[in-house]
Amino acid sequence: MAGGVAVMTKERFSELVLQYERLVYTVCFQLVREPGAAEDLTQETFLSAYLHREAMPEGYERQWLSRIAANKAKDHLQSAWNRRTVLPGEEELFPRGLAPPAEELALRRSAAADIRRAVLELKEPYRQVCRLCLLEERSPEEAALALGRPVKTVYTQLSRGKKLLREALEGSGKHGIP
Repeated sequence: MAGGVAVMTKERFSELVLQYERLVYTVCFQLVREPGAAEDLTQETFLSAYLHREAMPEGYERQWLSRIAANKAKDHLQSAWNRRTVLPGEEELFPRGLAPPAEELALRRSAAADIRRAVLELKEPYRQVCRLCLLEERSPEEAALALGRPVKTVYTQLSRGKKLLREALEGSGKHGIP
């Protein structure tokens, strides 16, 4: 063991693939709803996991692989939407265009910046938990492992941190915390 993470052998990784292949495929399929794309994303998930296997938290393989799969599927959906083209005769199906208006994109970026700023202004212990879970999109289990805190404590701190963020953003007239 090196730094709390077990050394991942090829054999151990092959076992993980066999153990979690169906789960990873299901996560991908639930998001993209296309069997072929879900198969491709499953392969991409395990490739990414293998390339970053030293970061896999021991005991949290299922959550870690699920998170990678979900992120791969979300990336695929975003890029598929952006790549989509309108064929002649289909213009009326997309009267406002495929991409959100520039103003909407600017508002989204501004809201994201406001949320990031509000998270970084939180007092501890909420700042670190919210930064990991909301900004870095880590699971509460991963945050607990990274911070050396019990998972239940992280869930509580995340809930309280979100409440503080809502109050801060509503007080400034800005919204957007899940």
